[in-house]
Amino acid sequence: MLPELDPVLHQHLRLAIMSLLLARQEASFSWLMEQTGATKGNLSIQLKNLEEAGYLRTDKQGAGAQSRTTCFLTSEGIDAFERYFEALKAYFPGSGNPTAS
Repeated sequence: MLPELDPVLHQHLRLAIMSLLLARQEASFSWLMEQTGATKGNLSIQLKNLEEAGYLRTDKQGAGAQSRTTCFLTSEGIDAFERYFEALKAYFPGSGNPTAS
């Protein structure tokens, strides 16, 4: 039986956000928006979902047009991403996983 994939991470934009943050440790909202091509609204919603899951935290400095939001992965987020990646390997035949056929 194949392992269940984390539904929080198994959404393409959330997975992209997590992947980008793993490579950088932290990133600004505007940089994530540029890299993913997401709208402000969609990115905000997906960041909120990841934050509610405990996978990242955000730090907002300033107010209004001068505000800057920075996103950081949490250790829980890193662990969740690693578990997701390991579970995903089982979906590929020949991956060396005994459940793969």
